[in-house]
Amino acid sequence: MRTPAVMTLGLVLAPCGLLLNLTATLTPGWRLVKGFVDQPVDVELYQGLWDLCREQSSRERQCGQPDRWGYLEAAPVRAARALMLSSLAAAALGLLLAALGVRCWREEPRSALAGLSGVALGAAGLLGLAPVSWYTHRLADRAVLPADASPATVHAGYSLVLGYLGSCLLLLGGSSLALSLAPVCAELRRRRRKQPPGAARRGGGGGGGGGGGGGGGGSIGTISTVHVDWPGPHLPRPPGAGFPMPRPPPAAAPPPCDSDL
Repeated sequence: MRTPAVMTLGLVLAPCGLLLNLTATLTPGWRLVKGFVDQPVDVELYQGLWDLCREQSSRERQCGQPDRWGYLEAAPVRAARALMLSSLAAAALGLLLAALGVRCWREEPRSALAGLSGVALGAAGLLGLAPVSWYTHRLADRAVLPADASPATVHAGYSLVLGYLGSCLLLLGGSSLALSLAPVCAELRRRRRKQPPGAARRGGGGGGGGGGGGGGGGSIGTISTVHVDWPGPHLPRPPGAGFPMPRPPPAAAPPPCDSDL
C-alpha cells in the first residue's frame, strides 16, 4: 500500500519546521539595534535569547557582549526561552511518533499513531508561534525589552523570520498528519452502525433489573430479548449405528370378565 499523501506532506514539512525553529532559538538575531551615539555609525548590536553580539563592517562579529540594560532578564525573553524549548521538545516527539506511525516499510501505516503525531506537531507549532508573536509585539517597547536610548533604533532580526516560518511549517505538517485520524474515526462510526440494536437494550435491562432488586425486590427489571439458536433437524441414523436398546416384554392379556362368559 502506498503511503497516503497527507502523511508524506507532513513528514516533509515537519522536519523543516523543526530545523528552522532550532536555528531561531540558538541564533542571536531576534532584535537588531543600531544608530548608537557614542559609537561608529556602522556598529550594530544583535540581541538573541541567550547572547548579545556586536558587529562592525571593519571587524568580525563579537559575541558575549555585556548586558548593560538587563535585556536578557526581560519577561518576553525568558518566556521565549521556555516556550521555544518546549516547542522543540514537542516537535521531536511528534516526529518520533510520525516515524513509527507512517513506517513506509510496512504494507499499511498506523493511522492512529500518525494522527497523534500530527497533534503533537501542531502543538509544537503553536508553542513556537506564541513567543515569536509576543516578542514582535513588544519589539519597540523599551520598557519591556530594554535597549539604548534614542536615537538608537530597533529592528526585527532574522531569527524572528525563521521562527515564524518554522512554526507555520510545523502547524501545516501537523495538520496534514492529523488528517490521518479520518480513517480511524470512519472505522469507529462503521462499527457503531454494525452493532446490533438489542445489545444496548440488553446492557440497560441488566442495570435496571439490578436497581429494582436493590430497591426492595418488588419491582421487575426490564425484560431483554434472548436470542436462542435452535438445533437443526435430526438426520436419520444409519442402520447398524449405535447400540441396540432392549425392548420391554409384551404385556400379558387381561383375564376374561364374567360378562364375557
